[in-house]
Amino acid sequence: MHREDIIQRNNWQQKMEAIGFDFHSIDGRYWEESACYCFSVEEIDMIEQVTAELHQMCLEAIQHIIINKRYDDLAIPELFRKHIEQSWLKQEPSVYGRFDFSYDGFNAPKLLEYNADTPTSLIEASIAQWFWLEEVKPEMDQFNSIHEKLIDRWKKILSQGWIREPLYFSCVDECQEDYSTVQYLRDTAYQAGILTSNIFIEDIGWDAFGKMFVDLEEKPIYSIFKLYPWEWMIQEEFGQYILSNKLHIIEPCWKMLLSNKGILPILWELYPNHPNLLPAYFNSFPLNMPHVRKPLLSREGSNISIYTSENTLTTEGLYGSEGYVYQAYAPLPKFGDNNYPVIGAWIIGNEVAGLGIREDNSLITKNTSRFIPHYFVPKD
Repeated sequence: MHREDIIQRNNWQQKMEAIGFDFHSIDGRYWEESACYCFSVEEIDMIEQVTAELHQMCLEAIQHIIINKRYDDLAIPELFRKHIEQSWLKQEPSVYGRFDFSYDGFNAPKLLEYNADTPTSLIEASIAQWFWLEEVKPEMDQFNSIHEKLIDRWKKILSQGWIREPLYFSCVDECQEDYSTVQYLRDTAYQAGILTSNIFIEDIGWDAFGKMFVDLEEKPIYSIFKLYPWEWMIQEEFGQYILSNKLHIIEPCWKMLLSNKGILPILWELYPNHPNLLPAYFNSFPLNMPHVRKPLLSREGSNISIYTSENTLTTEGLYGSEGYVYQAYAPLPKFGDNNYPVIGAWIIGNEVAGLGIREDNSLITKNTSRFIPHYFVPKD
């Protein structure tokens, strides 16, 4: 693994916008193609194997949480615990998730967190960097079957009877990144033969008489994909009605257990000293050892604190009221002039589908990070 400086394409902005990636310059510069990361085939195979193993471990951790009623550890509201169990027992299908790793090309990848409910950087990891590869590095390969696997996943979910069409796609209004991501997912569902519709979270209504969620035309909503966190949704005015309605939601309710940082200490309990896990605990971390404090529920690097013998690095935010977890510190590798990459490995259904790299000038990856394409050298 190494970072390579390259010449960016002429008119790359227009090329990205042509494929629906229209937030490429959010916060000044998000998509960054003046550099890329190169991997060996062996590294790609290893990342794929590690991700598949951790995915299976996470599924087993869900079973442990449910059997042992570990909901208090994760600050799961009492009202929704039974709903989570029912969602898991019915095997409600998941579409996608993203594991984030610290990896330097030498030591074993270490799991930082699992973005299991509302992962973004999808369109850039899927089609944006693939089109970049075809134009800039056509003789190389890329760990990326995300687009094809998304279409196949939607086909399977439809064939199993989980979707009552139209399948609505939803996110908050006035968030360009979320909207573009949702429209990309909607397009993959359309390519899978699913009739779809669009509605913003703010526009979803509740028909008290019919006891159903409705769209702006008061048509019932039976199936919906939402790029909106479960922990936010259940706090909404109509959130409680999810319990009494047959609305099928993707991602499923059981993903609340995996998108919660409390999954990290539970994984460490179940698989102590696993080479791809970091020691993690609910209450505290051994004194004088570098560690990171993370809220149970947080996003985009908010409210993270890194404690080392040299200093403390902290980000601000609105999270932390539900509690924190404490995880051993695995510093991100540094490439060049303060470039710190995080490896994001994608799961589609139960299959590993590719990777994307976000890079920051800080050891904490925030919403102002850059997305960097990658390639690997194919075998002869």
